Amino acid sequence: MTKQTRQNKVSEALSNFIRAESFSGIFLFFCAVSAMIVANSPFADVYKNFWEQPFGFSFAGHFYGFSIHDWINDVLMSVFFLMVGLEIKRELLFGDLSGFAKAAFPVIGAIGGMVVPGVIYYVMNANTPSYHGFGIPMATDIAFALGVILLLGKRVPLALKVFLVTLAVADDLGAIAVIAVFYPSPEGLHFAYLFAAFGIVAFLVVLNRFGVRRLDVYLGVGIILWFCVHHGGIHATIAAVALAFCIPVKPKIQSKDFIEVVRQLMQVFVDKEKERKNILLDTEQMSAINELSHDFTKVQNPLLRLEHALQPLCAYFIMPLFAFANAGVNIQAEVNFNIDHIMLGIILGLVVGKPLGILGLTFVCEKLKIASRPEGVTWSHMFGAGMLAGIGFTMSMFVGNLAFDDPSSADVAKVAILLASSIAGVVGSMFLLVYHQIGKAKS
Repeated sequence: MTKQTRQNKVSEALSNFIRAESFSGIFLFFCAVSAMIVANSPFADVYKNFWEQPFGFSFAGHFYGFSIHDWINDVLMSVFFLMVGLEIKRELLFGDLSGFAKAAFPVIGAIGGMVVPGVIYYVMNANTPSYHGFGIPMATDIAFALGVILLLGKRVPLALKVFLVTLAVADDLGAIAVIAVFYPSPEGLHFAYLFAAFGIVAFLVVLNRFGVRRLDVYLGVGIILWFCVHHGGIHATIAAVALAFCIPVKPKIQSKDFIEVVRQLMQVFVDKEKERKNILLDTEQMSAINELSHDFTKVQNPLLRLEHALQPLCAYFIMPLFAFANAGVNIQAEVNFNIDHIMLGIILGLVVGKPLGILGLTFVCEKLKIASRPEGVTWSHMFGAGMLAGIGFTMSMFVGNLAFDDPSSADVAKVAILLASSIAGVVGSMFLLVYHQIGKAKS
């Protein structure tokens, strides 16, 4: 395979990934708009009350379960964070975060894109009860950002798309750390459950080291880990990320061994085919097919197999459902937009803080020769990508749910996130489009 062919395959794979993420971003937007419409329609009370309905079962006078809203935000979102954790692990081991040279530039950009928005929000809300919402403008929604950048097509270089994807992955890792450290349960930490959770993680590591490759074993233990973390006072989605980092990467059999097995089994099949007198396969052919089907699973990387299984579930069910359940704010009601500076802090953090943080820190990084921009990407491209990174939406709303117990503050945060994400998407795409047209006119 020539170098050009390999580059074409990488480009094709990245394009397919971006298209899939972009469609899910468009679907997310549709669900968010639908939620806003329903929440401001005659069905507003039905919409609001539905999510608070308990769902579970009763036994011996006790109810075991959650409200529908909590099932989505705590249980289903753990599945999403499991997929995010798998993506981060893959990138750390084999992708654009696998080495300092490749990871430095987007990681530094992600750090700048988290710190500056967080500082802007914190400064504006210091000494108020709303200060702890500083994590809201730190997040980037990769599906939305890539959905917008896809609309620009070839007007932006492929290297910029790769940078934005890598930055978003690093941003997800930072968001997970922020959630774990700064947003524990309001009921406090329960160390007995947390010690049990650490023990379970250690057990998962041992399973990995001893070559256990069955995903059902890891998922079964992961459910117990989720229970311990949930009752330990840390948000349960962190359990999903810990589980993801314990999922094995190495397959049960190596590719070269698989090739030899396939060759032998195919030879058996071909030899018997010459003797076959009707359309029915004989016993040895059936046995070869069954053995081959088992080996197909054994040669796959458990991490990739689980990630590919979860991706459509998260993209087309969990995330749209989360958006529909959380984006609905009744703006016809008396929403107090003057609660501290939540509104302004989030909008300035996402729209202004994101591009300034990403551009500023990466600029310093290059001047100090720590890392350099991807080839073909200008500083104007970087500024445009920084604006698109201000599309916080899903992750910002998730953090907002953790940051505010007061429904009024949460509603203000949701409206601010929707406004800021819309502004960032429109302004960022328009900037990149105008920059492309100027460059085209000069050439």
